[in-house]
Amino acid sequence: MLNHIKPSTALSAALLFAGTFAQAQEPASIEELQKQIEELRANQEALIDDTSDAQIGFSTVDTAFSHNGMGAAASKVYATKSPLSIGGYGDMYYAKPDSGDGVSDVYHFVPYIGYKFSDNIILNTEIEFEHGGANPEKEEPEGYAIVEFMYLDFLIDQAFNVQLGQLLVPMGLINLRHEPTLYNTVQKPSAETLVIPSTWSASGVLAYGTVGDTGLSYNAGLIQALDLDHEATGTPEFMHEVSGSAGGKSTFNKAAFVGRLDYRGIDALLLGGSLYYGDATQGSVSGAAALLYDLHLTYEKHGFKLKALYTALAVFNAENLAQANEANKEATKDANGYYLNLEYDLLSSFATTHRLPVFAQYNYVNPGATVVDRFGATTANNVGEAVTTTVGVNYFPHEQVVLKIDYAMTDMKAAGERDYDTFSLGLGFIF
Repeated sequence: MLNHIKPSTALSAALLFAGTFAQAQEPASIEELQKQIEELRANQEALIDDTSDAQIGFSTVDTAFSHNGMGAAASKVYATKSPLSIGGYGDMYYAKPDSGDGVSDVYHFVPYIGYKFSDNIILNTEIEFEHGGANPEKEEPEGYAIVEFMYLDFLIDQAFNVQLGQLLVPMGLINLRHEPTLYNTVQKPSAETLVIPSTWSASGVLAYGTVGDTGLSYNAGLIQALDLDHEATGTPEFMHEVSGSAGGKSTFNKAAFVGRLDYRGIDALLLGGSLYYGDATQGSVSGAAALLYDLHLTYEKHGFKLKALYTALAVFNAENLAQANEANKEATKDANGYYLNLEYDLLSSFATTHRLPVFAQYNYVNPGATVVDRFGATTANNVGEAVTTTVGVNYFPHEQVVLKIDYAMTDMKAAGERDYDTFSLGLGFIF
């Protein structure tokens, strides 16, 4: 540990010791001398602790800490004494449907790199390697690497702060908190991937803060508008694959409003909602606008946890998207989804830091509730409508490490669609 002390720090300690020694040559009581020695020892230990944390740039994750609703690892730069912060998360899984091949996927490896220019100006970044990253040896590589977010945070006051750059869009329960230790299913609930396109990032500016002692917190700002791919409309992938700039170079002709309000004034309860309103494309189709919103709540106490979310999308003038769709002249007009997740930690009553939560989740998604043609007439309803019931168990041998097992039973509601079940194993970690 002493190897981490800078020369200036060592010199300060030496001078302090020399001063103490000089004073010791003068007549003094044994009690005074012992007091000076204890003060010197305390100062030395403080110097070692501060220097080792501040200089090497590493610190542990405080899993109970969240900055502006983000996950603990993403919030790490705000809590550390070091100007440099390095953290991250990763997860991988094995999934076997009741028919077809099993799949193994190194789903995410994500480093967070943060830097404090000062106590009030903070850089926070997330670099995501998905599906193992780009693999040039494959003819059609699925993996890729992107900058998920990269923003400057100007900390002004508890009630008003500003983030500027590539931002996580503050919607839903998972988009801000997408680290694998924070949701218990192996896969994210489809209501937050096929309606809210988690993980969703966009360029823009956000103001945020908490309102006194009211328990209210807010986010509000302007972000890069969605660019809904009119060729994908009328399909379940309509929202999931077109979530703004996705961390790369992209068209930015249109901006949209996004806002969020959360209430935490009651112990163990979070109650809130969020809203997006703006253009549905970046100008490739004129006149089409999108309204996306969600209502959410969580309750967590004595080993019990409840999560619930409802979300809906409305596309105004969707017929303009249909007109631009060269494939079939159709477009999605409405989508919605919701889920309820109940969890109980079987080890919550025992004197252990390990956790063993069992859970059940009911997830409904209707990514094509209404599909219209170029004249605005309805051509289809409930495209991709599905109900998935998932049961499973997690094991936390450490608060930053999780092992997951679940069984998901999907009931496809649309005519001609086949029901299917999926058994999955997963692991995840944050650091």
